[in-house]
Amino acid sequence: QVQLVESGGGLVQAGGSLRLSCAASGSVVNIDLMGWRRQAPGKQRELVAQFPTGGRPNYADSVKGRFIIDRDYTKNTVYLQMNNLQPEDTAVYYCNALMKSDWREPSSAYWGQGTQVTVSS
Repeated sequence: QVQLVESGGGLVQAGGSLRLSCAASGSVVNIDLMGWRRQAPGKQRELVAQFPTGGRPNYADSVKGRFIIDRDYTKNTVYLQMNNLQPEDTAVYYCNALMKSDWREPSSAYWGQGTQVTVSS
């Protein structure tokens, strides 16, 4: 069974940093993309950053210059380094990936369990 397992998150003061990790496990044969989205209370889930396989990362305007997404292809893992965190970054952060467990099948979207990031002012 293919799944995404997240770690990291927590409580930090404004201006601080956190690092999130997300590893794909199971019989993964190909990953097209890995990324992060977040959902604040009362708001829709939004893109934070994503990293296509073999491509370049892209970021939401609100996090450009503060967040860095990176991938370890050997570990099927994506990271999100979050610097200069602000209260408006408070949300549940979800890892997502487009990947497949069978070459005969199209890629499917997978989601991590979500991890809470809280930034105090």
